[in-house]
Amino acid sequence: MKGYDFEGAALELGALVREDGTADSAERIRIPLSMLNRHGLVAGATGTGKTKTLQLMAEQLAAQGVPVFLADIKGDLSGLASPGTASERVTRRAAEVGETWQPAACPVEFFSLGGLGDGIPIRGTMTAFGPTLLAKVLGLNETQESTLGLIFHFADKQGLPLLDLKDLIAVIRYLTTTPEVLSGIGGLSAATAGVILRALTNFEAQGAEAFFGEPEFDVRDLLRVTPDGHGVISVLELPAVQDRPQLFSTFLMWLLADLFHELPEVGDVDKPKLVFFFDEAHLLFDDASKAFLQSIAQTVRLIRSKGVGVFFVTQTPNDVPTDVLAQLGARVQHALRAFTPQDAKALKATVSTFPASSYDLERLLTEVGIGEAVVTVLSETGAPTPVAWTRLRAPQTLMGPSSPDVIQGVIAASPLQRKYGTAVDRQSAYEILSAKLAEPPKGPARETPREPEREPEREPEREAKQSMLERVLESKEFQSLARSAASSLGREITRSIFGTARRGRR
Repeated sequence: MKGYDFEGAALELGALVREDGTADSAERIRIPLSMLNRHGLVAGATGTGKTKTLQLMAEQLAAQGVPVFLADIKGDLSGLASPGTASERVTRRAAEVGETWQPAACPVEFFSLGGLGDGIPIRGTMTAFGPTLLAKVLGLNETQESTLGLIFHFADKQGLPLLDLKDLIAVIRYLTTTPEVLSGIGGLSAATAGVILRALTNFEAQGAEAFFGEPEFDVRDLLRVTPDGHGVISVLELPAVQDRPQLFSTFLMWLLADLFHELPEVGDVDKPKLVFFFDEAHLLFDDASKAFLQSIAQTVRLIRSKGVGVFFVTQTPNDVPTDVLAQLGARVQHALRAFTPQDAKALKATVSTFPASSYDLERLLTEVGIGEAVVTVLSETGAPTPVAWTRLRAPQTLMGPSSPDVIQGVIAASPLQRKYGTAVDRQSAYEILSAKLAEPPKGPARETPREPEREPEREPEREAKQSMLERVLESKEFQSLARSAASSLGREITRSIFGTARRGRR
């Protein structure tokens, strides 16, 4: 098809489908690698083939030297580590689209959030995660989110490391007992603090303490290429936490925000440095504050210049806010259902997001088969290509979960398991504040008075007025910690548009 005849490297999605429903193997539907950092959308109803499309794109990207990150919600994508299995269906599909199908496996790393599930643990410190994303996970309103930001600001200014949940809880409890330390920057309502503490306690009861701590994951480990030039596919295994969707979707946004602040500007590139697939994307946007949505839109808009492509995977384009949707250059739209008035409305809205086409898209989008999609991408010049009804290629990796032996073998052989496998709990805000709260108050040092009427009274007054925070900051324990962290923390933590801490200042 004219408009898909690109000169540079490209992903092969499949073949154009003729009006009679047969595939034209001579008309290849492709996505230029150089346009993948203009982002994209893979959408469609449940069971229409979104996961297989994601798998197809990931294995082709890896083969062309592009690292990939994706979240595996159901465990199906672990099959990327194993060669596919030939079958009559696969053979028929290969013949239809003019593909030479051969089984192949990809270089894969398996990760898990905090070690819950099969994979190398991904952890983040509470300081690095920041108040904005944490408020999203906890379901706080804007007032409570603002208060949480004040708490983080206080800890940042005072150099109190927030590494895990107990550190943040300790700081909040400290501030509720000594509210005067916030007198210069605002107050902390006892009621709001109580709401946040209850939310954190419930969060902890769900096992969230495993996600926060050290060693903290370095997102630059997602940009790995094998010695033979294949991109490594990083698969975040989520079946163990699939009942906590807001948690894992917000953690994915943390990884993306960290990538934005860690990677240098590269401008336009022949192929992306990383392609990040954001599965179940609607979970990220549900009940999000206006400020949070603005931050997402800004991150997606600006991360293109870092050479990172982002693909949102969800059911309909309506799941993605308009400001974000407008930045998604590639569309791979699988079938939609129109069983209810709401479905029909969503269908019309989806059709309106495509360029003008000779297809009756409202009809076609309800009739395309499993493993087929309506596609439009950006050409090498940045212009939208014609809308194309496409029969997609079959993945060459296993279309199903890899065996437990394969997964465990990959994890055991990874150098990242040695780097992140064992949790570390070093001294932080909890230990510092707990130690000082446990100390009995020290009485003022008295000198032997020379004359009874000259007994000093200013010293005990000064000691009585000295706040607990001042005693903490003057303690030997804190001074030792501050000296050891001075080279990396600096005087104050610098935060991003998401409130995440920039790595250079953590």
